[in-house]
Amino acid sequence: MPVGGHTVTSYEQELISLRHMMNEMGGLVVRQTELAIRAIIGADPDAAAQARALDPQVDTLERDVEALAIRLLALRSPMAGDLREIVSALKVTGDLERIGDYAASIAKRTLRLGTFMTEIPSAGLRRMAQLVLENLRDAVAALSTHDSDTAMRVWRADPAIDEIYTAMFREFVTYMMEDPRQIGACTNLLFIAKNFERIGDHATNIAERVHYVVTGEVLPTERPRGTASPQA
Repeated sequence: MPVGGHTVTSYEQELISLRHMMNEMGGLVVRQTELAIRAIIGADPDAAAQARALDPQVDTLERDVEALAIRLLALRSPMAGDLREIVSALKVTGDLERIGDYAASIAKRTLRLGTFMTEIPSAGLRRMAQLVLENLRDAVAALSTHDSDTAMRVWRADPAIDEIYTAMFREFVTYMMEDPRQIGACTNLLFIAKNFERIGDHATNIAERVHYVVTGEVLPTERPRGTASPQA
């Protein structure tokens, strides 16, 4: 019995470590996204540099989570809810890592814009960034607390982001047609908007994983969608 008790305790400690690393990784990508938003909306180069500087930490945590998850699968034979959680962790880390990459990309492109954000109305971009950040925060919170209700709210919220992205795409294409001198800046803004839209998609992925871990149910393949979004 002592040996068995030791094994169970060790397994529980490893699960706790896995959750802590996932929470840390989630917190980092939320911070990256906050900094990227400050960089683009506030024209803040320091925030852009900070967002990019966090990327290696996110990548390291992704590798650490994957290593521990594979160890748990190989050596602990997890069952039921634990198995769903560990398998989902392998997928969620990929979503979190991509969110970090998109935030870093937004920060990088921000540095190319100069004074452009003072010349073109940015209400759509501000609103999109706000919604994406809210969804990401909620998805990471749901991941931490195993809150399927919050996860479902995130899952249902993505169409609003798609609608804003579609409207922004048309707006910036119009600016480029009216004034070819703005093509370079508008192209960067379109990439930034697309990156925000993709962050929203990955937040929705995380919400789906949380719902699956908690309930054991797979959500429909066809998600709620907004207006079909153009390709940037």
